[in-house]
Amino acid sequence: MTASTLTETLVFELITPTTDPRPIFISGAFCKWLPDVEDFRMTETSPGHYTLRFPESTPLTFPLEYKYTRGGWDQVELDRYGQEHPNRVVYSETDLVQDKITRWRRNMKVIEDRSPIIEVLSEEFYIPQLDKNRRIHVLLPYNYYEQPDRHYPVLYMTDAQNLFGDGSPYENWRIDQELTKLAAEDKSNVIIVAVDHADEEDRFQEISPYDTPKMGKGQGALYLKFITDTLKPQIDRQYRTLSDRLHTGMGGSSVGGLLTIYAALMYPHVFGRLMIFSPSLWISRRIYFDAIHFFEPFEMKIYLYGGGKEGQVSDHGNMIPNIEKLKQTLINQGFGYSRVEIKTEIDPLGKHAQGRWGQEFPKALDWLYNG
Repeated sequence: MTASTLTETLVFELITPTTDPRPIFISGAFCKWLPDVEDFRMTETSPGHYTLRFPESTPLTFPLEYKYTRGGWDQVELDRYGQEHPNRVVYSETDLVQDKITRWRRNMKVIEDRSPIIEVLSEEFYIPQLDKNRRIHVLLPYNYYEQPDRHYPVLYMTDAQNLFGDGSPYENWRIDQELTKLAAEDKSNVIIVAVDHADEEDRFQEISPYDTPKMGKGQGALYLKFITDTLKPQIDRQYRTLSDRLHTGMGGSSVGGLLTIYAALMYPHVFGRLMIFSPSLWISRRIYFDAIHFFEPFEMKIYLYGGGKEGQVSDHGNMIPNIEKLKQTLINQGFGYSRVEIKTEIDPLGKHAQGRWGQEFPKALDWLYNG
């Protein structure tokens, strides 16, 4: 039995990889199954996110069959295995339909998109240690859902707003694009968990592990308790992870880099892979004391990067000497050091900038997880 009605608030939302510039249309009996009717062309609201509010005058019959195209039946949506997707169906009246597509056909050829699958774990994930909420993204390997028996290492990263998509006013690492390139070499098989940072005035206190007279009390220790005690268990339950320490990493830049060092010192039983870019070692000389007294030389890989031009940003003038001092402090521990690999990368012309860290990201990821 079918029923006909006039739409009022029927909205379609679609998520699909950002690497294909072709427009997207919805087709069905409501447009005589034509694949490129302008009234049913979706609007891109943000990279990879599309929406369409049906024209109010469109009569619809439920169940409603439809399909997405890129403008022709030789450019139709495919399922995750590269096969043509069957007609989609909305069985009863509703206000919102949400879909996801990972592959499309182009001129009757399958185009495999290797860009990561970006999911929102939660728009407001509660952090009990700080009594705050944060948005958390999960970037999955492009073929994650095609290999249901495979488990993956995990890298937890700070400052998600700066990592992918549109980024922030402070540039963008573009790790989604870098992961796509790595995927072509089968080197992107890592789950990235990215946590949004606080408003800029609160970011420092939230992720700094040390107090400073100027910036106040650091909450980094509590933030790490959130990662280890709250977020990691949730990720391990919800996704197919390799949850042991040798497959669990932490990464960040600037104050996030300092926090990552602190994670290595205080939670070596949790994190065995550390991606440390331009760490704010100037915040407290206590970091060197902690490196001597708390460093347990578990088997571990540490990637340290710093730039010679970071002095153009306030307080970062001693970046390279500080990194060398940290490395030497860890080496001087002696006991068990052979189990710890430290790779130091110095760019004499490198600035304290998101774009530069994005350039370093694929090299660091490859060395940490594939090297």
